[in-house]
Amino acid sequence: MYHALQGIRVIEGSSFIAAPYCGMLLSQLGAEVIRFDPIGGGPDFHRWPLAPGGESFYWEGLNKGKKSVCINLSDSDGRELAVALVTAAGEGQGIFVTNFPEGSFLSHEKLAARRHDIIVARIMGRADGSSAVDYTINCAVGLPNMTGPAELAGTPVNHVLPAWDLLAGSTAALSVLAAVDHRRQTGAGQHIRVPLSDIAAATLGNLGQIAEVLVSGADRPRTGNNLFGAFGRDFLTRDGKRLMVVALTVKQWDSLVASLEIGAAVSALEAELGVSFKTDEGNRFRHRGRLDPIVETAIAKLPHAALVERFNAKGVCFGQYRSLHEAVTDDPEFAANNPVFSEVLHPSGHSYPTPGYPASFSGLKRSAMVSAPQLGQHTEQVLSEVLGLPGHAIADLYDRGIVATAGRSS
Repeated sequence: MYHALQGIRVIEGSSFIAAPYCGMLLSQLGAEVIRFDPIGGGPDFHRWPLAPGGESFYWEGLNKGKKSVCINLSDSDGRELAVALVTAAGEGQGIFVTNFPEGSFLSHEKLAARRHDIIVARIMGRADGSSAVDYTINCAVGLPNMTGPAELAGTPVNHVLPAWDLLAGSTAALSVLAAVDHRRQTGAGQHIRVPLSDIAAATLGNLGQIAEVLVSGADRPRTGNNLFGAFGRDFLTRDGKRLMVVALTVKQWDSLVASLEIGAAVSALEAELGVSFKTDEGNRFRHRGRLDPIVETAIAKLPHAALVERFNAKGVCFGQYRSLHEAVTDDPEFAANNPVFSEVLHPSGHSYPTPGYPASFSGLKRSAMVSAPQLGQHTEQVLSEVLGLPGHAIADLYDRGIVATAGRSS
């Protein structure tokens, strides 16, 4: 964690990935992030992957470093408490991250009536307010039809990384910081709408893929594990290890050819085809059917250790395929010796390497990551410090089932 955003307090009412991810990033940069949940937890409180005891590693991961308040949101007094938290007075307050629907009791219009300079970052499925999640957005933009081996034509292949959620959460966090600075300069609040559908459409446009299909009139075909438009593919070593080898630049291509000692074979193929693989990376992709077997044969002659030694000596861009378990347990630089990670004991009772903010700052000291809270762990503290409620008022809220805390529901 860093302390760059000290003095900023963010209230979060959210579930699933994108909005909690936004709050987590802001927390890791030093903002105080207070999330409120329904008593008993929201719809993602028990989402997989689960600890052996049933606790959600997923929820722990996305909510580390935050404070937790439990509120009965089905009660009008509970909803009023949530609104009061979001609109609390103070220079660094009035910042809300959510994926609640626009038409809920937490609409920007209703919140702005209580605090005119409120900043609301709202993660949405689609821009029209209709429901969508990462998988339903991804299937609608064509990527599952570009993913996987060519022989699966007609069968979509989903991927397991929630890319649009993560990009939406990152965009929302960046937008919050822009809105905070704008409010500092002008006094104006903002309603920031971040639809997953727009994140996906804009990303494909930024990568040139919209222009590609409109100009060509055709969708990009599947190319298996080949890197589109350049040289890159998986190859097997003599001892059965699988490597991903990539050559985008002239330097990377020269390094690969030299390390495998395939210069003569490559030159002969260039002469036959009348092309240059060195100066035009597109030719490496166009003629992959002829070029890949040369590389494949050279790699298959050598064991993994010898290839790694050669590749490292020449500066080849490559990586070894491995499972996540192998990455975590066999490579100390992945997590164990990585300064991004801290060993943290979580509410599930399990201690494991826990990531903080993945970027580093030369002028800021990184502190150890803080665990996720127990559900409702900070209810009394937040009601007292943020809303200024006296003890007897807080006790009354407990007695009436309006709020709850860890180990105490009434």
